[in-house]
Amino acid sequence: MTVSLGLLSTAAINRKLLAAARRSDLVDVVAVASREPARAEAFAREHGVGRAHGSYDALLADPSVECVYVSVPNALHHEWTVRALRAGKHVLCEKPYSRRPEEVEEAFALAEREGRLLSEAFMYRYHPQIETLAALVRDGAVGELRIVAAAFSHPCDRPGDPRLDPDLDGGSLMDVGCYCVSAARLLAGEPVGVAGHQVVGENGVDVRFTGSLEFGGGALAHFDCGFGVPDRSALEVVGTAGAIVVSDPWHCLQPGLELRPRGGEPRQVPVARENAYQLELEHVARRVRGEPSTLLGRDDALGQARTIAALYAAAAAGAPIAA
Repeated sequence: MTVSLGLLSTAAINRKLLAAARRSDLVDVVAVASREPARAEAFAREHGVGRAHGSYDALLADPSVECVYVSVPNALHHEWTVRALRAGKHVLCEKPYSRRPEEVEEAFALAEREGRLLSEAFMYRYHPQIETLAALVRDGAVGELRIVAAAFSHPCDRPGDPRLDPDLDGGSLMDVGCYCVSAARLLAGEPVGVAGHQVVGENGVDVRFTGSLEFGGGALAHFDCGFGVPDRSALEVVGTAGAIVVSDPWHCLQPGLELRPRGGEPRQVPVARENAYQLELEHVARRVRGEPSTLLGRDDALGQARTIAALYAAAAAGAPIAA
């Protein structure tokens, strides 16, 4: 049975969700909301969405909406997720849920009490590319894990962009660096210590951030992210027996893995071309219909928030701290 989805905002990211939903028989986008009625109506007309609501509360009151995609700016994620859960809706919240662990704990506790699904929308985690990578590392393809190196950056210099607003929890770590943190945690576990360095722009958010994570067992991760620089996406995993390079780790548009064994010839590991947003929506739909899953649940969202909070604290302190 198809799950009906409502879009809480008219953010640009919604277009990718809409394109993915059109490819699926499991999800139907039935409504969109904006704080400006004319904006909601224009968006609905442009994208063929059946109903336009002139407020977020009106969307939450719509009985035909089962699940809400929360794509408001970062600082509003928690407020509107909580409101949606209390309205009886399942929630897919755009990443990162929050930089505040206590908000993650509150939201997931509420979701459990209400018997509703809550999931953080890291779409790359649903793609077979990252699943294959994690399996290779887990099965010892690179030996003992030693280093995870990642990068994600893009221009993001448009005036008025909420990602440049400190009051909306903007910043490069929140926007794109969180992918690097997510992948490192997936592959190496939860960090025991972190260090961070940031450059704060004139708008008051980190426009460049570098971080390092220390894990038990001798593994380390380092990453960089930024605004106002060219598009960059990189992920490399290094172990005692070799390395794996990921060609397009975050967008997953040109997937591929290259295994570089120590002392051997590199070889390509085939990865199926899939739409990561479609896989995300379908996974959520199956969970709404009762299929169990531990992917991107409470523990992962909480670990993510704790690590981001620690990185910001380390950058502010100018010294490494325990995670």
